[in-house]
Amino acid sequence: MGRSGRDAVIKHLPTLKEKLKADATIVNGENSAHGIGITEAICKEIYEAGADVITTGNHAWAQREIIPYFDRDPKLLRPINYPEGTLGNGAYIHQTADGQKIAVINAMGRIFMDPIENPFSVMEKVLQSLRLGLQVQAIFVDFHGEATSEKMAMAHHLDGRVSAVIGTHTHLPTNDCQILDGGTGFQADAGMCGDYNSVIGVKKAVPIHNFLKQTPTERMTPADGEATLCGTFIETNGQGLCTRIEPIIVGPRLHNHIPAV
Repeated sequence: MGRSGRDAVIKHLPTLKEKLKADATIVNGENSAHGIGITEAICKEIYEAGADVITTGNHAWAQREIIPYFDRDPKLLRPINYPEGTLGNGAYIHQTADGQKIAVINAMGRIFMDPIENPFSVMEKVLQSLRLGLQVQAIFVDFHGEATSEKMAMAHHLDGRVSAVIGTHTHLPTNDCQILDGGTGFQADAGMCGDYNSVIGVKKAVPIHNFLKQTPTERMTPADGEATLCGTFIETNGQGLCTRIEPIIVGPRLHNHIPAV
């Protein structure tokens, strides 16, 4: 979320990757450009910090300069359930250093969101040709959505067929990391990398004014204090199912948690 969030990723991600011995690192970057969208230069920053794949969401196209870049960078994803023919990719297969293949899928919910294709139907089509333990050794789903009910329903719908479903979009880490009955890891929202002395990453005065007065005011801008990095740590077994899922929180204000390895 904005410059402070990018600074937190750049500061903490290299150390976390080494400490956690991460085989793959996925970063949602859709609010990284001044709080809305992403640019090519910011993509390069995030890759240099250690990301293998970048996901987005409903603000994927907010910075117009990024639009043609989506077709040039297969590792920068937009939600897979945009209409057929939309530029860019909704999925990417990352190959680890030891040759394992990890499919990363970016999907987006529809409750209180853009009226795009049904993510449940689209995921069904995707998984007809992408089988866990056959074509790939793990499948990670970034499900970008507003409603926790929709996120939970998607995770249960995909249970046993993907390694993990991790929610993004609401900017606050949820305390519900769990392994579902079929072996799929789930968290309703991983939380933002941003300044938590804010209103979901935005300087407080403007949203408070909007709630109080319901009248237009200045544009919302990202809070620029020291940011906290939030994420999720996942381990899988030989079948690609989740055996461990924990939050990652590093920075001020929130209770910190780094999984022990």
